[in-house]
Amino acid sequence: MKRTRCSRLLLALAAAAMASAASAASIKISCGAVGQELELCKRNAEAWAAKTGNQVQVVATPNDSSERLALYQQVLSAGSDKIDVFQIDVVWPGLLGLHLLDLKPYTQGVEGQHFASFIANNTHAGRLVAMPWFANAGLLFYRKDLLDKYGQKVPATWDELAATAKKVQDAERAAGNDKMWGYVWQGRAYEGLTCNALEWVASHGGGTVVDSDGRISVRNANAAAALRTAASWVGTISPTAVLNYAEEESRGVFQAGNAVFMRNWPYAWSLAQGGDSVIKGKVGIAVLPRGTAMGGNAATLGGESLAVSKYTRNPVLAADLVLYMTSAAVQKERALSGSFNPTLPALYRDAEILKANPFMGELYGVFNRAVARPTSATGARYNQVSNEFWNAVHEVLAGKVKPDDALSRLDTSLNRLSRGAKWN
Repeated sequence: MKRTRCSRLLLALAAAAMASAASAASIKISCGAVGQELELCKRNAEAWAAKTGNQVQVVATPNDSSERLALYQQVLSAGSDKIDVFQIDVVWPGLLGLHLLDLKPYTQGVEGQHFASFIANNTHAGRLVAMPWFANAGLLFYRKDLLDKYGQKVPATWDELAATAKKVQDAERAAGNDKMWGYVWQGRAYEGLTCNALEWVASHGGGTVVDSDGRISVRNANAAAALRTAASWVGTISPTAVLNYAEEESRGVFQAGNAVFMRNWPYAWSLAQGGDSVIKGKVGIAVLPRGTAMGGNAATLGGESLAVSKYTRNPVLAADLVLYMTSAAVQKERALSGSFNPTLPALYRDAEILKANPFMGELYGVFNRAVARPTSATGARYNQVSNEFWNAVHEVLAGKVKPDDALSRLDTSLNRLSRGAKWN
């Protein structure tokens, strides 16, 4: 009798397991692979899968943001369900919004806990098309041990950075490190160069390429001075190879101990402090230098969000994964494990986060002052505007065109794109 009951119980459990397996869905999420992005994305997504009893597949995408956007546009334009959840850059909601699910019916108002500016950025035609995942702003990383060694202060201006970088670079080379450079940054012709160049231009009082009212403002003396300054670094305090550097290439040089200063995003902090890092305990972080008193300090606002494809077969589960991944608990773990800046103001008062990332307390203010790329003014044409801008800047950096000529040509091409200031 007991055997019969046991057999029935086992059969019932087996049937339940089969039914559960049959009902389990598989959600595919795309993740970036810069620094620890892919590793942490996998970890958090798998935790959601274990919690909900579903399956998750992480799809790696190109590091280059321009290449990733092209891939996303191809997938979404085809109405494909190959990816359910997309990691999207802060400048993409307007470009991809028509293909993304409105998340408001699923959030239960949790978006009110995030930075209002990010929620506004992620709202397209009245629809909340993405939830903020982590925030970014350009920062100056520096070798505090080398500055101390040569009695130098953290530079407040770009001119001071160039002078300090050259002094320390030359001294270190004379001491035997012929690989030492003064300053590394992102100089490849891609979106990362737009971010760097916008910081240079804005910090010199040269505007933001296209003003908030849609007026093209990049052709001015201050913007030209900013590009002239940056071009002077190439081959002197920055290697000529910087013209092909993205985030990871510049971080590789800095983390190998071969650069005094680096411009990068906050994710590089935890990697620099890793157990296998030769510069562990030797790195400081500061706001980027100012160009002129008129321009002040400028850091390009960045960040990533998670969005659900309108073509997903499982909108409820995909939205649930997004809300889990962008929750306070997961954002705190990512801040502690990978120095990813939360999009929830409350976490900037968290003692554990501030202990692990002392710079985050200061970053709260940096985010409030960060320079936004002209996405709102240019709408769906932002990617074309950025492409024109970074190519013009790259030509100046490579010594092919003078700054004034490059900006004159850029002004002409942007006016053609704008159709008489009617961007949308």
